[in-house]
Amino acid sequence: MLGATAYLKVERARGRNAWLRDLLTRRPFKVAAVAYAAKMARIIWAMLVTGECYRAANKRRSVPIAAAA
Repeated sequence: MLGATAYLKVERARGRNAWLRDLLTRRPFKVAAVAYAAKMARIIWAMLVTGECYRAANKRRSVPIAAAA
């Protein structure tokens, strides 16, 4: 949760992440931080289960971790 709140503080000033910007307009800061932390946890869990590397916004094909090393 600490990483999510730090990212939200920075992102609130930048405003590049549309999902977070919209969430912050609808919900209090701490609720948005918990939602973002949960989203990160789901992404990390999926990466661990599938063995894939992180794909930023589905712009690249995923590569298994073994092939990336």
